[in-house]
Amino acid sequence: MKIAFLYWEECPSHERALALLQESMQRLLIEDPVEIIQIETEEEAQAYSFFGSPTILINGTDIAPPPEDMPPGLTCRAYRQPNGRISPLPARELVEAALNAARL
Repeated sequence: MKIAFLYWEECPSHERALALLQESMQRLLIEDPVEIIQIETEEEAQAYSFFGSPTILINGTDIAPPPEDMPPGLTCRAYRQPNGRISPLPARELVEAALNAARL
């Protein structure tokens, strides 16, 4: 499984999001390495199809695909939680579901 964690340093939630990813991997007994990529320029955002920080890709697929009309760029990302609220972190359930789906 190929796991990539992309972030922009200006967004304060990336450290907590990386910890959430790593904790989820431990809970699911996934030992694959995580490629950590810091996005620093708009050009890198375009090249990596980076839709905000933090972004988690599993086997090249975003765990929460952005709307089709959303352009890549240096921005902070928002995730919808199961209760409908918006958060700078993906829900643990979302992360773990994506990890489990990639194992199949």
